[in-house]
Amino acid sequence: MNYIRHLTAFFEKVAPDQVLNPTHISLYIALFQFWNFNRFRNPISISRDEIMRISKISSKATYHKCLKNLHALGYINYQPSYNPFKGSQVYMLNFSDELKPVSRSRSNTEPPGRQATDNHCTTSQTSTEQALIPSVNSINNTNPLNNENGDTQASDPEQEIQPDQQYHPPDTSKEKKLRAKKKGFTPPELSELKEYFRTKDYPEMEADKFYNYFSSNGWLVGGKTPMKDWQAAARNWILNTPKYNNHGYTTPTSDRTRNLSTTTGKNYAEPL
Repeated sequence: MNYIRHLTAFFEKVAPDQVLNPTHISLYIALFQFWNFNRFRNPISISRDEIMRISKISSKATYHKCLKNLHALGYINYQPSYNPFKGSQVYMLNFSDELKPVSRSRSNTEPPGRQATDNHCTTSQTSTEQALIPSVNSINNTNPLNNENGDTQASDPEQEIQPDQQYHPPDTSKEKKLRAKKKGFTPPELSELKEYFRTKDYPEMEADKFYNYFSSNGWLVGGKTPMKDWQAAARNWILNTPKYNNHGYTTPTSDRTRNLSTTTGKNYAEPL
């Protein structure tokens, strides 16, 4: 049995069949694999679990339905075994003898002179079309318009540059602006802060407080928003400082250290 001719005939038979779907074909290939293991002897005993595993069929109902369809359409001869301890039997039909021979394009009975003349005419007439339709397989086609466009471009490889197509240098000002935006916020130095507070007639101690506070929290305004302008934050710091320094605001002190009214200098020589 020539399995290549068999599979070729099988797929030629499957192509016009409107009943079969990919599940039927997958099941048949799994059965063919079992048939190959048995050296193409009939019948073959099949295992449902193995056939379903190879054919990638998950449903038992689909498996039995496809087996019955292949049997009804004449692809196999299915003889189910209703005994759970005995596998069903399948007769695989040989399609290698049903393969149709390839028809020759020209009869050999024609005179040699006529064949040479016809071949010359056919070659001269279709040479342009053959150049426009390259193919890997005999059924592949390409768009002739793409090839015509390619020929047009190839015929004029060196095109003159039009005035409106001349090279224009890129605008570097936009690039600089984008770089400045991407660069983001840069924390100031302590010396910058002291100089800025000095110009605002404010003590350098406040500059130290400002620097220590924001450098400790990662330069976040309100503990959440990243700082964008440290000078604006410094002005806001200067405006809010009088709230805490004026209006008699004092830091509350704890009374825990004064809970006993005793003197620190004690004379332990005095009797109680």
